[in-house]
Amino acid sequence: MPQEQPSQYMSDPDTLLMLEFQKGDASSFETLMRKYYARIFNFIYRFVGSREVAEDLTQEVFIKVHQAAPTYQPRAKFQTWVYTIAKNISLNELRRKKFSGVSIDDSVPTQEGQVKRQVEDVDAPNPSKEIEKKEAAQVVQEAVQSLPENQRMAVVLRRYEKLSYEDIAKTMDMSVSAVKSLLSRARESLRQSLAGYMRQ
Repeated sequence: MPQEQPSQYMSDPDTLLMLEFQKGDASSFETLMRKYYARIFNFIYRFVGSREVAEDLTQEVFIKVHQAAPTYQPRAKFQTWVYTIAKNISLNELRRKKFSGVSIDDSVPTQEGQVKRQVEDVDAPNPSKEIEKKEAAQVVQEAVQSLPENQRMAVVLRRYEKLSYEDIAKTMDMSVSAVKSLLSRARESLRQSLAGYMRQ
């Protein structure tokens, strides 16, 4: 049986849902899946650059969440905990398969012709009205993919997942100052990578 729960995370509604699931409420797990599945998929996809791999790894993340229920204790916000699981699984896969990352705007060949890798983002503006922004986003994405693993992870968590410095630090198991240093180096690398594009 889990030990007494730390009180500082009990105000987090997602933590409470996980605790309800721990008690046997399957609908709480389904609620967490609905809230986080697309976010975790997109996080992994932006990091590894492969839709097929991201689908497999996202399923693995939620299998681990499900399996962890009996011994779950909220030592961090649920969001931080689930992103940490996703980070570890993604890094393990990258190191096992030596993925270099690819642009999520590349096309892949199918029987029906070339199909975009891009993940649909329901919050994004209509691409037909945002052509220049889409082109710029593609260039930025390619530059992000070229960053070292830790810098890329920090940028994805900050830029795309909108996590705070504190949550990124917990997810990446480092200090806030180390996160800021990573992001500073990443910004400098991106500035250099994008310098030619920005002068156009």
